[in-house]
Amino acid sequence: MEPLPAAHEIFPHIRLVMGMVIGLGVTRLLSGVARIVQHPGGYKLYPVHLAWVASLLLTLVHFWWWEFGLFQIGHWTFEIYFFIIGYAIVLFLLCALLFPDSMQDYSGYEEFFFARRGWFFGLLAATYILDIIDTLIKGRAHFADFGVEYLIRTPLFVALCIAAIWTSNRRFHMAFVAFTLVYQIVWILRLFDTLG
Repeated sequence: MEPLPAAHEIFPHIRLVMGMVIGLGVTRLLSGVARIVQHPGGYKLYPVHLAWVASLLLTLVHFWWWEFGLFQIGHWTFEIYFFIIGYAIVLFLLCALLFPDSMQDYSGYEEFFFARRGWFFGLLAATYILDIIDTLIKGRAHFADFGVEYLIRTPLFVALCIAAIWTSNRRFHMAFVAFTLVYQIVWILRLFDTLG
């Protein structure tokens, strides 16, 4: 029986599989934006929808960047591998919810967005919870690096997602996505601008 590959040999394989799923999400978002550019009169645009597209695109790019921290894992299991791929799949599903295969039952992106907001914000809330597990997989020291802010940030965003499921208040949704985008950019610049 041949010895199992070392962790540094396993990580590139896992990163490749994860990258395929994330690549599908990026493709979905970029194709949706290209469709809007190609056919601007096709469906009525909605700024909140477009802002979530920008936020999710940033999330996917950031996900690919921060998952480099997985190289530190010395012992890979199928459960960890399955979790990482599952996390990427949830992100892809969010992309699919922003740009469906067909919009024929809706007058525009605003109507579609509010009709599917339960699914969208339910999955978005799940990503914040999955992020906790992902952070712990990278080690308790890695988790501790984020400090108390992380312990406040995560339940706050989950609560905002739950509120977004239940309300169709346009001002709330505009404020939520604006807050998310600004916080996301600041969070990345403060904590993830370099690796190592």
